[in-house]
Amino acid sequence: MITAATTREQLAIPYRHVDTHFIDGQWVRSAGTERIEVTDPATGKVWGSVPAGNTRDVERAVGSAHSAFHGEQWRSYSPSDRAVLLLRIAEEVEARATELSLTNTLENGSPVSETGGAAANAAGIFRYFASLAPMLENEDLRPFPNGAGESLVRRDPVGVCALIAPWNFPINLMVIKLAPALLAGCTVVMKPASPTPLSFRIIMDAMAAAGVPAGVANLVTGPGRMGDELVRHPLVSKVAFTGSTPVGRKIAAACGELLRPVTLELGGKSSALVLPDADLDVLSSRLIRSCMRNTGQTCYISTRILAPAQRYGEVVEAVRATISGGIQGDPLKPDTVFGPSANKSQFETVVGYLEAGHAEGAQAVTGGRKATMGGDLAGGYFIEPTVFADVTPDMRISREEIFGPVITVLKYQDEAEGIALANNTEFGLGGLVFSADEQHAVQVADRIDSGSVGINFFASNHAAPFGGRHDSGLGAEYGPEGLSAYLSYKSIHREVR
Repeated sequence: MITAATTREQLAIPYRHVDTHFIDGQWVRSAGTERIEVTDPATGKVWGSVPAGNTRDVERAVGSAHSAFHGEQWRSYSPSDRAVLLLRIAEEVEARATELSLTNTLENGSPVSETGGAAANAAGIFRYFASLAPMLENEDLRPFPNGAGESLVRRDPVGVCALIAPWNFPINLMVIKLAPALLAGCTVVMKPASPTPLSFRIIMDAMAAAGVPAGVANLVTGPGRMGDELVRHPLVSKVAFTGSTPVGRKIAAACGELLRPVTLELGGKSSALVLPDADLDVLSSRLIRSCMRNTGQTCYISTRILAPAQRYGEVVEAVRATISGGIQGDPLKPDTVFGPSANKSQFETVVGYLEAGHAEGAQAVTGGRKATMGGDLAGGYFIEPTVFADVTPDMRISREEIFGPVITVLKYQDEAEGIALANNTEFGLGGLVFSADEQHAVQVADRIDSGSVGINFFASNHAAPFGGRHDSGLGAEYGPEGLSAYLSYKSIHREVR
């Protein structure tokens, strides 16, 4: 239990300084001699480190996954067997909820009010995909339209998968790739982001305790070049990546060259379209979760509020009051709403956007500066939660993904202009429509060019596809569609006699 007197050094987390990767069912010493330091963004202090792996580590991990994929043990598992395994993993993950939460928070500064649910959410993902096992076991027999024959349609695992996750949600954005890959019968090599390499080690321990066969799931840590090696490795059959659009473009180019299937969940610049009849109390109650979740470091959140001209002042005030009322501070305290930026680089990026907003004439009605913190947090990467009003569509803060605690409020004259503003972006990941008329809100949502749109709230549904359009990515995760990404289809034709 964390108390006010608990120091960071006293926290019961299972990993700090380590020198191993998880390969072929065990922790093995890295072949690389370089290190990656792990910094607590709330204090700016280094508290852990992991090995920066090299080509030899990648070769060992991919070789292990390849051997396991073609080995008798993993191939003997039926979809139902794999579902049972996923259910055991879910239980083991939930048993490690506290250490997962604390390690995650110390890695990227996400408040424990956020990371405290990471284990339950990850377990829910494993359980959902376990429920899809019948899809893989039911015989799919399709007659020829002319009656001359029939086809057995087989769903085979695609092979060895390279899974690469970002630093903002390092557990669940990996699990949403891992769970369907395992149910499909694939084997995997995972690489977490460099700033957040420790928390997923706890998931690996959970998988080992659940009895995942050696070589089926492997984990390596290291810089971006290791991701490049994984993407291009000749024994890798599928790539899944969540991260920035520029990196996603490079991965897409490599996979296109190699004719290798790829799933990309990339950046976003989503809008919350507030219709004239919207209940602003509902807007306020959903605002932080839907528009500034995880201190603004969430890909799908609607950081642009589009307000009708006749209610613009009301909307600005509702947004200002809600954001300014959120507690900013130590992410280890349960009442903290806004923590630090996840790392120094991102902190500097967000500061640059604040400067651009001021320079281009936007008005910060709350925040707008680096935050001054005291005590242990004085060296942390804190930025005041910010709301910019008088924002125009041409401003950088309106067009580009900031990935920090910054909301912009734009004005529109009529519904058509509001929809046009929502679609005036290179991205297409999330979005919101606030209205008292739900039926009309759905009609408006249909006109928004985005992979997901919420009506008066936003949340991911494990059973529904989540994916971006345009610069927000390729393919989908979650739902049966997410499982299909890890399958290869074969048709066996035979005559009907």
